[in-house]
Amino acid sequence: MTTESESFPRRHARTQRFTLGAPRSFTVAPDGSRVAFLRSGSGTDRANSLWVLDTATGTERVAADPRALLGGAEERLSPEERARRERSREGGAGIVGYAVDAAAELASFALSGRLFTAGLRSGEARALRTPGPVIDPRPAPDGRHVAYVARGALRVVGADGEGDRALAEPEGEGVTWGLAEFVAAEEMGRPRGFWWAPDSERLLVARVDDTPVRRWWISDPADPGSAPRQVAYPAAGTPNAEVRLFLAGLDGTRLEVLWDRARYPYLARVHWSAAGAPLLLVQARDQRSQLFLAVDTGTGATRMVHADEDPIWLELFPGVPCWSPSGRLVRIADEGGARVLAVGERPLTGAQLHVRAVLDVSDDDVLVTASAGEGAAVPETGEVHVYRVNELGVERVSEEPGVHSAVRSGDVTVLVSATPDRPGARVRVLRGGRTVAVVASHAENPGLSPRVTFTEGGARRIPCAVLMPSDHRGDALLPVLLDPYGGPHGQRVVAAHNAHLTSQWFADQGFAVVVADGRGTPGRSPAWEKAIRDDVAAIALQDQVDALRALAGEFPLDLDRVAIRGWSFGGYLAALAALRRPDVFHAAVVGAPVTDLRLYDTHYEERYLGLPDAQPEVYRRNSVIDDAGLVDAAGPHRPMMIVHGLADDNVVVAHSLRLSSALLAAGRPHEVLPLSGVTHMTPQESVAENLLLLQVDFLKRSLGLGGTQTGPA
Repeated sequence: MTTESESFPRRHARTQRFTLGAPRSFTVAPDGSRVAFLRSGSGTDRANSLWVLDTATGTERVAADPRALLGGAEERLSPEERARRERSREGGAGIVGYAVDAAAELASFALSGRLFTAGLRSGEARALRTPGPVIDPRPAPDGRHVAYVARGALRVVGADGEGDRALAEPEGEGVTWGLAEFVAAEEMGRPRGFWWAPDSERLLVARVDDTPVRRWWISDPADPGSAPRQVAYPAAGTPNAEVRLFLAGLDGTRLEVLWDRARYPYLARVHWSAAGAPLLLVQARDQRSQLFLAVDTGTGATRMVHADEDPIWLELFPGVPCWSPSGRLVRIADEGGARVLAVGERPLTGAQLHVRAVLDVSDDDVLVTASAGEGAAVPETGEVHVYRVNELGVERVSEEPGVHSAVRSGDVTVLVSATPDRPGARVRVLRGGRTVAVVASHAENPGLSPRVTFTEGGARRIPCAVLMPSDHRGDALLPVLLDPYGGPHGQRVVAAHNAHLTSQWFADQGFAVVVADGRGTPGRSPAWEKAIRDDVAAIALQDQVDALRALAGEFPLDLDRVAIRGWSFGGYLAALAALRRPDVFHAAVVGAPVTDLRLYDTHYEERYLGLPDAQPEVYRRNSVIDDAGLVDAAGPHRPMMIVHGLADDNVVVAHSLRLSSALLAAGRPHEVLPLSGVTHMTPQESVAENLLLLQVDFLKRSLGLGGTQTGPA
């Protein structure tokens, strides 16, 4: 339980950024009678329960309580489940994911490596006796069976707990059935590895062989008695896992699905519905061509439904490809300079909308999320809205400025709305456009309101958020802290209250905080995202500089005292800023940076820079370090604090160690903060809290601002 005397960093850490207690992972029953979702009991409770809301009465009830199901025992996770949660950045506990049958009558989930089911109408939850540890259990559409993965095998069990058996088992070390490989889960947005047929008699199952992938070792130097952990990591330019796809019948039959895997090795999407044949999206390794394939379930052969090519790269999107109920292909495409929704061969949107995801497809329309496109009459900086799209036009579902998403089935829609002036997100259940219920949130109020101005900076109209101290009055110049992510798939300038809490806390320590989404970040246009091809470092850094200088004409920014902080791509950007533009930046907090781009994964890095062997100069130019040591940079040496989790298996600590070695060889002073036992996330409460406090102390020391203050609680 928190108290009013606790600092913001402590409360921010304890509540996992004020996300605990908020409802999430919604499912609407096809008949519209109920909505299933996950939610923990309070703003400091990590253990999610499975809940059901009755849309007729608005009442909520618990369908599955993890503490009751485990009898109070401590939850234990397998290494495979820990890795799966790391890929999805899941920091919660209890029931962190679930799947339902077609009628949303039966839910299944894994808890402490065991398989459980819950009747969403009856409210009865039970454990099924199966081999473990269980990963990703999913009921068949008819609710008679549950498929799951255990020890690399795809297994199936009756919903009554009888008849457990393996449908596919590993033939050797390094082979798994029914799991997503590393790059699919980390970069493609495909966390799954098996898909039920609509008739519940067969499944499509991915067979992953990662024996070609190079092995790395993740150790814990703080525990020298523990053996290093081996991971298969496909670094840029090295072999990927071999992924094949099979049709597996409940009767034990198995048939391989065939396509040109040599030309299109990436299995990016799988869709199987009653509206058509199984649909695959496969990509070439260079991600400049892709095929939409329909599967003949009798022979395993595939036929091309559509093909895309792009001279730069092809992006992947949530919810597509899929079939409409009438059997037309639904996809998102970059056409005519815009990101559009296409049904069949016809685009249904234009330059006014930048389509981001498909949420639902019905006989009448397609439900999407989108931002204002380059052709919009009025810019809506940081906003994301829900729209209904059909051949007659486009209708906005969400109204108030903010970031919105939705889940829909039939005439019932769950609309999730985060706005700049309200903490957290409001969740409304709509029937025919009218609110029939509101899903309660138990998330804590942060007790902090961002003083944020959304604007655009420079000739390129870079989206920016500027945060001033809560008590700042007048025109006195303030030291500046840039707080970006600044790269692909990481929009930070969003019109939502809680997204800017940490930036506001830094502002209340005496900074003017600037968040800028330069070229390469999502949400604006295909050209904006793809401008960084082969030149990520220079373009991303230049846009931060341009935004800073442009905003100095509108806000009281002291350009003689400028710092930058960031994590992951943001850490990479912070390192670049301190080394390459010391004329602009005077200190940097460099968190979990990718410094040698050859040490990051294939699907991500090759999309932006190609293959290292084919373009070695491109990799050298974009890396913070190279084989010769530190990239040459003129000017003064700016202080850097390098922070990295030693257990990180995504951006391995070698990135920071190589940067530190290069800085030492070049005689450049710096600080290194190793985080023992910490991965790419920082979920540990004390680590997350003190990391914020140490950053403030470093920034104030480096800019000559005196000692640390923790700011308001």
